[in-house]
Amino acid sequence: MNFFRRLVQSRNRDKIIEQNDSYDLLSKSRTSNQDESPNLGVSTISTHLPDNLQKIKDVFENCSDFSIIQWQYGPELSNSAFSIYFDSLLQKKDHNYFREALQDQVMHLLGPGTTVMPEDVIFFFNNKGASSDSALLIKDFDEVVKNVLKGNIVIFFDQWNTALGFKAIGLETRQVTESVTEPVVQGPRESTVENLSKNLGMLRLRLKTANLKIISLPTTGQTQTNVAYGYLEGTVNPEMLAEFQRRVAKLQNKEILETSYIEEVIEDSAYSPFPQYRYTERTDVAVASLLEGKIVVLVDGTGSILICPGLLVELLQSSEDYYQRTVVASLIRILRMFALFIAVGLPSVYIAFSTYHPELIPTVLLLAVVNSREGIPFPAVIEAFIMEFFFELLREAGIRLPRPVGSAVSIVGALVIGEAAINAGIASPIMVIIVALTGIASFAIPQYNFAISLRIIRFPVMLFAAVMGIFGILIAFMLIWLHLANLRSLGQPYLSPLGPFLPRQMKDVVIRAPLGILMRSPKNRHARKPSK
Repeated sequence: MNFFRRLVQSRNRDKIIEQNDSYDLLSKSRTSNQDESPNLGVSTISTHLPDNLQKIKDVFENCSDFSIIQWQYGPELSNSAFSIYFDSLLQKKDHNYFREALQDQVMHLLGPGTTVMPEDVIFFFNNKGASSDSALLIKDFDEVVKNVLKGNIVIFFDQWNTALGFKAIGLETRQVTESVTEPVVQGPRESTVENLSKNLGMLRLRLKTANLKIISLPTTGQTQTNVAYGYLEGTVNPEMLAEFQRRVAKLQNKEILETSYIEEVIEDSAYSPFPQYRYTERTDVAVASLLEGKIVVLVDGTGSILICPGLLVELLQSSEDYYQRTVVASLIRILRMFALFIAVGLPSVYIAFSTYHPELIPTVLLLAVVNSREGIPFPAVIEAFIMEFFFELLREAGIRLPRPVGSAVSIVGALVIGEAAINAGIASPIMVIIVALTGIASFAIPQYNFAISLRIIRFPVMLFAAVMGIFGILIAFMLIWLHLANLRSLGQPYLSPLGPFLPRQMKDVVIRAPLGILMRSPKNRHARKPSK
């Protein structure tokens, strides 16, 4: 409450200031409205305090967590003021501090024995401005409502058409912990939280340059969620940035609750099963993406950072690839490539070989397959669909159940159901093995949204294999490849640098070149004109 102390100390000073000087000082005050000219379309604050109080009560009617504190000041407590805030948006200590400070300290400073009058309050703030960094002067009633909804405290004085706002939000938020969705063995473990300011601060700490530009994107919906996007000036492609800004302009009147809402609004193909943007909870991944010329989007209330654009090869990469030695990182990437094809095509290959091309199976293995399928009442495709369906069901159940029992239920359920299916003669042992290997391969994909896409396209590929055998698999993969070649992510080719083929950028696709070579080539791989 330093501003009240300053008010008492300055009440005996000379109060006569020329009109021009007063205007100059007033223009320097931090107010929520930079334009002081009257606006007929804006709801202004009345100089009559009961009118303001009634307005506030009408706006926040039936809000049980809304508080109004009325108090008096001046000679014989003859002057009135009131303060408004939401109890639910303040910590208990802030709530108690506000009551005690306002009713004890403030009333003591401005109570009997002082000569402070409403005109003194108006003069002080109009010419001295708000003395606290967390305070601001508000001349618009709509801005008062917005400030209260953001968790601020707003004070109204009688005979003054300006309100005084203080940033006092004190909600507890999750502390910075290790990432749950992107765990690593070696490397930073810092993860984002549900607080936009903290997330931006962590990015600033890792990227200490003025070229990091953070742009706020105000939304006017019911949620009024704070959205911000960042890019590295001089690294990002200007045309790509302009296209991104054109797309995010559509979000102004949308209700934004999470970063996935933004993805569906700005993506190129909403009906494609493949994700066109990446998500991360790791600040080191977000900073690395900024250094590559990407755009990151952050939303208040969620810890997920959206990285634009997202390319196919990047969805198969992990942050730990750059914290391991070159040979280890390259071998792990090759392993992920095999996992991709296993997750998509292993059940289809089994269906095609066992149904149409048994001659391609070695004799000993063929006899084992035939013996295992003896007595199975379903063809291979029906058997595969049944087992895949129940495996996906168990996986989804394991995710939705409470964490202490989720993993146990999914593992035990898979073992029990698989063994029961074999004993009941519904599924063959080799089919259980194939479904299990397919599921394990999908777990090796670093990006969860990309792994879901592979699970989706697995079933159409199985249908192609059931109809045309190995030729159906080839046709299915050709159709998938054509779709990927035609797909764009923020105007960038989804298969880049594989298609179009860019030899200079291939050193960080499958085989990861030594970091010394990568760091000697800081030129942005995406800083080029988007393909039409």
